[in-house]
Amino acid sequence: MAEDLNRYDAELTLPTMVILEMEATDRADAAAQLARTMYDAGRVTDLDAFLESVNAREHQLATGLPGGIGLPHARSEFVTQPSIAVGVTRYGHSLDFGAADGPANLVLLIATPAQSFSEHLEVLATLARSLSKESFRESLRRAGDTEVISELINTSLVFFDH
Repeated sequence: MAEDLNRYDAELTLPTMVILEMEATDRADAAAQLARTMYDAGRVTDLDAFLESVNAREHQLATGLPGGIGLPHARSEFVTQPSIAVGVTRYGHSLDFGAADGPANLVLLIATPAQSFSEHLEVLATLARSLSKESFRESLRRAGDTEVISELINTSLVFFDH
């Protein structure tokens, strides 16, 4: 399955799917703002139905990771290809994603097609490994440029055949 994912490597995210200085009222609002970028990019075909999947997943288990990361995610029939939208919150704004160490100021929404169970797990696992490195998290927060953030995400998610 990893070889199938390689088709998407260079395009998991796009500069238009990155929101800098994001201000959201809560994690559902953050997910909605990020999902809208996917919808506008043609990665999501039904915004409301996709958000229902994301919010249902959020209610099952908190998606906060240590280091100020929110990682909402969902598999959905309304997703056309594996995608990641990124939000870097405005200074002083943070969102509770349920992480033990506090709120998030970096939010990454992962969307994968409903039938892509192994791809979904691969994207989640690989992204979580990258995000466990403080240097990577800080690079995303400090980039200040949608193209740079898009490139950081895409190059960090290089999948190898197992």
